[in-house]
Amino acid sequence: MKAHHEHEFEAAPGLPEKLPQGEHILWQGAPSARALALQVFHVRMLSGYFAAMLLVQGLYLAGEPEGLTWRPLLLSVAAALLALSLLGSVAWFAARNTLYTITNRRVVMRIGIVLTLTLNLPFKGLSAAAVRTGRDGTGDIVLDLAGEDRIGWAHLWPHARPWALRKPQPSLRCLPDVQQAAAILQTAWLAANPGLRAQADQACATPRSQRPMSHHAAA
Repeated sequence: MKAHHEHEFEAAPGLPEKLPQGEHILWQGAPSARALALQVFHVRMLSGYFAAMLLVQGLYLAGEPEGLTWRPLLLSVAAALLALSLLGSVAWFAARNTLYTITNRRVVMRIGIVLTLTLNLPFKGLSAAAVRTGRDGTGDIVLDLAGEDRIGWAHLWPHARPWALRKPQPSLRCLPDVQQAAAILQTAWLAANPGLRAQADQACATPRSQRPMSHHAAA
């Protein structure tokens, strides 16, 4: 696994350098900004929390004179809207500056808002992958690194599996076409690892958790 810090130059969109001979792009995609805002930054949950707090504040101030009731409430509403707008903006910028690439040899993740970081994940360095599909149709592809390779969770976030802190797992987050991307990745990964084809052919008789490329639906 290699990481490259980018500046202004890209050999191709999402790639810090020209692909070597024999390697080609199979798929490119980016997260859905709306899905990032809802699933990663929890804008919907925070909206409910702010609404509940405003209700409590309104009930507490109900006995006060009219001027002393509306002013604090308006300030609270403004603060809540500002917080939600900032989170939504971060989600939009994160989606806009992210580009995931699957080639016939690796996965490349160009991530970051202020400092752009490119992660090269060769197929030989991946031990498994799982697909998590959300109710809105978007989903994540979670990659499990083989061996002792590690990437810091802080470097990955929000492009990491939630709550996997001890062994951070790079993730292609909130993809609108997650099933298509997962199928392409599975095919390319198996083609790059011929010794695992027999294992994949017997996947129907193998427990789902032990499959080299598994598909899980999110709860």
